[in-house]
Amino acid sequence: MIRMCVAILMIGLLGLGLDGSAWAAEAAEAQAQIKILSPAPGAIIKGDFVEVRYELAKGVDATHVHCYVDGEYQRGFSGIVKGLARGTHEIKVVAASHDHEATAAEARVTIEVE
Repeated sequence: MIRMCVAILMIGLLGLGLDGSAWAAEAAEAQAQIKILSPAPGAIIKGDFVEVRYELAKGVDATHVHCYVDGEYQRGFSGIVKGLARGTHEIKVVAASHDHEATAAEARVTIEVE
């Protein structure tokens, strides 16, 4: 059933003069994308805080990001993660909608705090 629907959709797109690759490219542009610019993977941080710089391509759904450290939501995240204990930590940023619903776009980096 799903294959039949996809085939019908593709035939419809071809009839409109769009090939499948153009449709896929448009769909990809509509989705949010996120990339962590810093800290770099494996960075060694001295102190108990780190600035997290990221690039967000909002797409049609995302309006902001949520940040997690070791799976714990960082309430009020504004670019700085504070209170990091010594050891290895995973920082993850997730693109979120206006209603704070997570999108599929996420990025993560693992750092070491000394």
